[in-house]
Amino acid sequence: MAVELKVPAVGESITEVQIGPWRKSSGDWADRDESLVEIESDKATVELPAPVAGVIVGILKKEGEKAEVGEVIGYMDENAKPTDGKKATEPAASPAPAVKPPSAPPAGISVEVKTAAPTSKAAPRISPSARRVMAEHGLDANDVEGTGPGGRVLKEDAVVKAKELATRKAPEPVQPEPAVRPVSGSRDEEAVPMTPMRRRIAERLVEAQRTGALLTTFNEVDMSEVIALREEHKAAFQERHGVKLGFMSFFVKACVEALKQFPKVNAEIRHSDIVYHHYYDIGIAVAGGKGLVVPVLRNAETMSLADIEKAIADFGARAQENKIGLDELEGGTFTISNGGVFGSLLSTPIVNPPQSGILGLHAIQDRPVARNGQVVIRPMMYIALSYDHRLVDGREAVSFLRRVKESIEKPARLFLEI
Repeated sequence: MAVELKVPAVGESITEVQIGPWRKSSGDWADRDESLVEIESDKATVELPAPVAGVIVGILKKEGEKAEVGEVIGYMDENAKPTDGKKATEPAASPAPAVKPPSAPPAGISVEVKTAAPTSKAAPRISPSARRVMAEHGLDANDVEGTGPGGRVLKEDAVVKAKELATRKAPEPVQPEPAVRPVSGSRDEEAVPMTPMRRRIAERLVEAQRTGALLTTFNEVDMSEVIALREEHKAAFQERHGVKLGFMSFFVKACVEALKQFPKVNAEIRHSDIVYHHYYDIGIAVAGGKGLVVPVLRNAETMSLADIEKAIADFGARAQENKIGLDELEGGTFTISNGGVFGSLLSTPIVNPPQSGILGLHAIQDRPVARNGQVVIRPMMYIALSYDHRLVDGREAVSFLRRVKESIEKPARLFLEI
């Protein structure tokens, strides 16, 4: 008996998805719960597991096609068994009805066969430079034979024709125009449909720019002390907690303390109200197999450095395999994006609505700075806060960023909560 393969629910308010790559082909055997196909929505990519063990006997939706939640996209037969490694065949399509040949006309009746009138010759395509030469020499478009792609009339074609006509009219040779170097190399293009997630990212970024009053303020952080602290304790930290000690956990802690001091950066505009969140759900931007995703650390104020590092490591690993759940991507009161891991020196991150702020981290570079009247070399990082000016004033934004800077430059403050 055939078992239907239906598009599962992939999130609240999502009614349409795009079919991703099929892991199995028609005729292949699949064990129960084995992944059959990827289902892509505008929020995440999920996998459709096999509801039974059996053979794929029909695929109704191919990769790249749209489907609705609950729609049948294929069939399995749990009674079929693979034999000699051969694939089962899909049901043959119904043969098209035979077309009855036209009967011969009765004897004595002549049939007039009309031939369609020849279509007029299409006007040749002419490059702008060739058109100027033709205008200067009074040439007609049909007088010049094009040698370019698809019969396109090039400048040199017009020049050759102009010289030919001038030679007929007068014995003086026409000075040739400089030859145009033909283009070499491939000119191929490829159009690839945007995935639902990429379309959604694009929509939200445009929405943020259109609806928010976005500004960015900058500062720089001396990373000397936090680097020294990390070097001193990273071996013991990894041995005890089974995860490396990174810089992101320090910045999460620093942001939580700054958000407590400047609550508007952790708030959102909802209709005509300002909604203050008395919890701190920090979104961490990570690169996934299908693009950037922002899973959320829930109640980050309750998490230790080890808790944060473990969660971020888990997010990164599962993002590469498109295993981040939809519930992990929803919500968030503030976001941190670390472009420094890709070498970014400075950027202006875009706020993720309805949030009011996002912190951008950048590459650490040794730079000369003044300390106590002396020029010294220190590991420096630029940090950027983009914020919605409708809710957050410039004074609050600058002060918030300065508080983050102070916490990183004196990391003991994070543990003393001062």
